[in-house]
Amino acid sequence: MKRAEITVFLSMVLILTVSFILGIIEITVIHTSKAMSRLETDRAVFSIFGEYQKELLEDYHIFSIEGTYETGNFSEDRLIGRMLYYGTGNTDHEVTGIQFLTDNHGQAFREQVLTYMEECYGIGLIRDFTGITEEWEEQYIEGEKMRAEEEKLTAQFKELKEAAEEASSDLPDEELSDIPEDGDTGTGNPFYCLEQIEKSGLLSVVMPQDMELSGKEIDLENQVSMRGVNTGYGRFPARTGTDGIAERLLFNEYILQNFRNASGGRGSYTENGDTDARNAVEDQPRSLEYETEYILSGKASDKENLESVITKIFLIRLALNYVYLLGDSGKQAEAEALAAVIALLLLIPEGTEVIKQLVLFAWAAGESTADIQTLLSGKKAALIKTKENWQVSLSELLTPGSFSGKKGGEDIPGGLSYEDYLRIFLFMEDQNDTAMRALDRIEENLASGHGIDWFRADYCVTKLELKNTGVIFGDLTYTYPVYFGYE
Repeated sequence: MKRAEITVFLSMVLILTVSFILGIIEITVIHTSKAMSRLETDRAVFSIFGEYQKELLEDYHIFSIEGTYETGNFSEDRLIGRMLYYGTGNTDHEVTGIQFLTDNHGQAFREQVLTYMEECYGIGLIRDFTGITEEWEEQYIEGEKMRAEEEKLTAQFKELKEAAEEASSDLPDEELSDIPEDGDTGTGNPFYCLEQIEKSGLLSVVMPQDMELSGKEIDLENQVSMRGVNTGYGRFPARTGTDGIAERLLFNEYILQNFRNASGGRGSYTENGDTDARNAVEDQPRSLEYETEYILSGKASDKENLESVITKIFLIRLALNYVYLLGDSGKQAEAEALAAVIALLLLIPEGTEVIKQLVLFAWAAGESTADIQTLLSGKKAALIKTKENWQVSLSELLTPGSFSGKKGGEDIPGGLSYEDYLRIFLFMEDQNDTAMRALDRIEENLASGHGIDWFRADYCVTKLELKNTGVIFGDLTYTYPVYFGYE
């Protein structure tokens, strides 16, 4: 017989070894449970962000969750409910941060637009524009300065008319008939164009004969840029430099590609096979026809928006054309001869110089209306005028209706198109305003084109941060954050 013996030391070693193994197993189970909880939450959040609004992506290349789930009423509980639906029943979720498409003046919208434009076209799309933005600014500033000059010369024009009325009361009937009056057809009157603009508005003079003015209107109070919007909270990573020159140009090209304008254009790019995508929604009904003009002006009707943009173009053209006339000795002589005749008829020969400047101003205005008619016809007009590309002669100015531009002037190689002027104005406009008004149009177009009248841009979720508390290993709780966003 042999006795089996174990020492106290060996017993303690055995107990410690078993305890260590069991502890390792328990820790492994706990960490596995934590990992499974995280995986369940990650799977759920990936799944709900996979439920992006399809029409928004297809038509405008923007990823976003429509947070009302087609009900028109947003609630964070709907997002939590979708998380639970995707298998996180043992985890409680609390939203600690949420970002909507409209937050910070459409920051998320602009970020996605820039990402899309960079991936599809790259910086090459705007290479031709990056070096001329300073010229755009100068042209825009000259146009704004022309407002003051226009007011000054218009005041002189009114004084001239008053002087003509006073002088005409003392003239014989046969001489009186030579002086143009209000309501006259304008034959022989160099100021007829200005009178028509003052009386009926600029659009009545510059619209091409074959162009029909849209009468569509929208309710401004219901637009996302005007109404009170739902706002997010929390801190999220954001792209820097969205207001840089290259970024602004890219965003503006997105607007020109995706929204209509009065010249009938909607982008002119075919790179990367994107032609079909750009034309996919061309035939869909829209609540406004002049969408880019709305993004620039923000007015309720197509007419108001077009008139606002056309006025800006008119002022730029007026300034450039007036400067050209001041430097053309031949046209100066023509204007001076006509001014002398008018001064003689009005019995104010001392006013010849003032009348000459008014004739030049009226002539520049007539040329500017012809330029705009050419632009609205989808053609290019010369930026800097020469004797060869000047359209309106003084005799045509005296005979309204004979402007070549009324039917659309010649397409000038190297000139500027209507979309080029829109590009200038978009660059000069506040980017926050253009982003929010672009979202206005997206909302309206999804409603009119797809019948999605419950869609609201300020309910579209682009980023989400959650605090998650799961129950693991019986009664232990595990809290961890989860973040996801379209970037």
